[in-house]
Amino acid sequence: MRIIRVKDYHDMSRKAADFLRAQITLFPKSVLGLATGGTPVGAYRQLVEWCKAGELSFAEISCVNLDEYAGLAPDDPQSYRFFMDTNLFDHIDIDK
Repeated sequence: MRIIRVKDYHDMSRKAADFLRAQITLFPKSVLGLATGGTPVGAYRQLVEWCKAGELSFAEISCVNLDEYAGLAPDDPQSYRFFMDTNLFDHIDIDK
């Protein structure tokens, strides 16, 4: 395991986004397992910014949520799909 020390949340978010960007750039047909909750939101914002600027594409990427509640519709505000749509998928060029 490699531990990366960062100075603050913004720095951590940027480093996480950099890792994802490298993966997507090197392997554009990757399958990403993505987390929900407050921690990754900053990284997702950075990915959205790069995508909107035309610097990154999710066109061939597949994603799976690490968790989901059984029985919740994807548009239920309590579902992880809703969270991911709101914070990432609705703002990038991914084929949902």
